[in-house]
Amino acid sequence: MAENRDAMARLERSIRRRMDARMAAQRVVRSLPAIAQIVVAAVTAYAVATYGLGHELPLVAVTVTIAALGLARDARPRRVAEVVVGISVGIAVAAVLVLVLGQGVWQIAVILAVTLVIARALSPSAAFAIAAGVQSMLVAVLPAPEGGVFARVLDGLVGAVVALAITALIPRLDVLRSRGESRALFSVLDQSLTGLADALRRGDEPAADLALARSRRTQPLIDEWTQTLDSARAVAAYSPWLRRGRARLAAESAQLAAADLVTRHVRSIARRVDILVRDGVERPGLAGLLDESAVIVRALGGSVDDPAERDRARLLGLAMAGELAPELVPGAVTVPDQVIVVLLRSLVFDVLVTVGLTPEQARQALPPI
Repeated sequence: MAENRDAMARLERSIRRRMDARMAAQRVVRSLPAIAQIVVAAVTAYAVATYGLGHELPLVAVTVTIAALGLARDARPRRVAEVVVGISVGIAVAAVLVLVLGQGVWQIAVILAVTLVIARALSPSAAFAIAAGVQSMLVAVLPAPEGGVFARVLDGLVGAVVALAITALIPRLDVLRSRGESRALFSVLDQSLTGLADALRRGDEPAADLALARSRRTQPLIDEWTQTLDSARAVAAYSPWLRRGRARLAAESAQLAAADLVTRHVRSIARRVDILVRDGVERPGLAGLLDESAVIVRALGGSVDDPAERDRARLLGLAMAGELAPELVPGAVTVPDQVIVVLLRSLVFDVLVTVGLTPEQARQALPPI
């Protein structure tokens, strides 16, 4: 018995190590575009300040680009500009105070306090204040360059301009990442709906539990897709290289809004089904409707890449809508069964509106209840 426990413990540790290594590799791969962008920006800022302006140690120019761009998923120009302004405020305030107060221990305290107070007054963003504070300390602590402390203000401006330019000229791959996150979400929705159909078909409570657990994984996917898509649209509006992708990103935004609604419906249905199947009764009629809804959601997921899938989702949705009355579903005789049908009506209604029907047309496609 002890040997079995030891073997299981070793197996768990081995699996955990492999998963940690895989997650680390995925994290690095996802960060490669941001790393490349930061490296190019830092080298460019250093070259401009060193060879263009003749500054011997353009530390501020380099650190400004790194701090402004960062490795965060949110690479919107507005966020970069906000950090740049915060950095510039910190450099400018510190330069003025160093010129007036000089450098020393108590001066550092005064400069940092004044910089943080001004930064908090200017912006509610904590990142803005921290960026200002860090850069103010570089100015306050390091020896003044040959051109005086205001040479660092110029270095900061170089770093700021380079960071904003690189954001537009070498955008991150948020467009591609957005597509991947869309596919991941619709894959989980498909698995959830087909799992619910299997649970209803067999009266299988464990299958319903698994489908419910899958449906609960959708909210983080929605949040990640939303953040990535917002960043991609902001960069596309600013970058000349992404103009052709703007129409697609607009279509993805509409798809995301629909996916958010569908996700809410799927979670509601999953909770109801998880309770319903505890009686062990087989419900092939409801299972068939869940299978149909999975096919419709699958078509909706492919509608941005393939316009034909949008038409297919509309036709399938219209066909299914005509079946969504409790008296038309075999075996849907109890109130809990009929609640599932009503929830499916809401799901199909939202899909039909997404693929081009007006709300009135979508309502007319549903039989009265």
